[in-house]
Amino acid sequence: MTIAWQLLSVLAFFALTLGTAFFVAAEFSLAALEKSGIDTRAESGDARDRAVQSAHRKLSLQLSACQVGITITTLITGYLAEPLIAKLLEPLMEAVGLPESTAIVISLGLALVIASYLSMVIGELVPKNMAITNPTATSRFVALPLLGFSKVFGFLIRAMDNSANAIVRKLGVKPGDEHAARSSSELEALVRNSAREGALDNDTAVILERSLSFGELSAEDIMTPRSTVVTLGSDDSISDLVRTAVDSGFSRFPVTAQGLDETIGMVHVKQALAHPVDEHESIPLSSIVRPVHRVPDSLDGDSVLTRIRSEGAQMLLVIDEYGGVAGLVTLEDVVEEIVGEVVDEYDDASEGRPIYRRGAWWESTGLARLDEVSRETGYHAPNGPYETLAGLVIFALGRMPEAGDVVDLPSDQSTISDELDAGHFQVWQARVTKMDGRRIDQLTIGPNVAASTPAAANENEEGQR
Repeated sequence: MTIAWQLLSVLAFFALTLGTAFFVAAEFSLAALEKSGIDTRAESGDARDRAVQSAHRKLSLQLSACQVGITITTLITGYLAEPLIAKLLEPLMEAVGLPESTAIVISLGLALVIASYLSMVIGELVPKNMAITNPTATSRFVALPLLGFSKVFGFLIRAMDNSANAIVRKLGVKPGDEHAARSSSELEALVRNSAREGALDNDTAVILERSLSFGELSAEDIMTPRSTVVTLGSDDSISDLVRTAVDSGFSRFPVTAQGLDETIGMVHVKQALAHPVDEHESIPLSSIVRPVHRVPDSLDGDSVLTRIRSEGAQMLLVIDEYGGVAGLVTLEDVVEEIVGEVVDEYDDASEGRPIYRRGAWWESTGLARLDEVSRETGYHAPNGPYETLAGLVIFALGRMPEAGDVVDLPSDQSTISDELDAGHFQVWQARVTKMDGRRIDQLTIGPNVAASTPAAANENEEGQR
């Protein structure tokens, strides 16, 4: 092997490794791009931006082209590099006194390791990291050459792509472009990233994220639970309706015969206006009730909203698997799942927020769902037989709670690992501050909440100011 041939082989090796790097960078940069940004840049950009748009529109084909390119360059690199490096290492092996046969074997082994290492680092890891870090600039650099490669080797790329699609269909999966559609979880991640980068303001991001996750909720998640529903009896009069509306601040009420499970309909306080005041005491609610619609507690959020709109109803009864009434859903409940708590002129603003910060801790209603708790406080509860913060506290206590009870809250294992790695693991606690009969009405939660006496909380709050 002449020196000129060895030099030429070395140059070819590095050229092919750079070729592998090109296809790896193309693959990762195109896959990391967002379609909306591509279209915007293509409208006002140059030929490179339009090439990126063209490549991204046929993303599946272009990714196949990248795979073909990576395979071709890697195979040729291995064919050239291993014998070349082995040949260069043989004199060194012989110089240390190894027999010729042993020197050849060791040289080939070392050549394989060296060639693989260089190909992996220079040809794959470096371009991958560059493409992920700056996909826009990388895709602008690679788009035009990649389109040219796809045109030249189109027959080979399509043949291999069609073969792969045929196998995928046999497995019962329909092939599709990776960016043809996005799941709700992907869109939620996109919204969070956009808010983190400043492309969306926080309020808009929260509404978008709530809207995307709304369909994953069930009627049971959205409903006002049975224990807090205010009802009227079928024998009650219109005067009772008016008094209850004034006392509770609500305008619609289920009308029951013998308990909520035997609801005969609903009434609205506006119906009192249709009757003379002097007749209010004598008119029973059973004579003016309107029909109330029922939905199963497993119905998803989107379907609940559809039922409310299609039925023209402002209230739905939620039925559990045993046929009993688990609670009710109003249009306000649905709206609040998307935009947050809505407080009108008849509501107590301090009670409008289920969770709010107070010094170093948070005050919460017992009915706050655990996903709301996580979003507001950063505490992540493990999965278990509970949906609300009150249910979690009862589960942790192992008995019926009493005002003043303090309990350590269990933490999700993945959260514990992350906090330990970060060096700031804290035990979360809850204090029951108010009971409503057998139901937990109000709690204080946070790290070391045992110290959350009113005086301590006020001092902490003043200190933060």
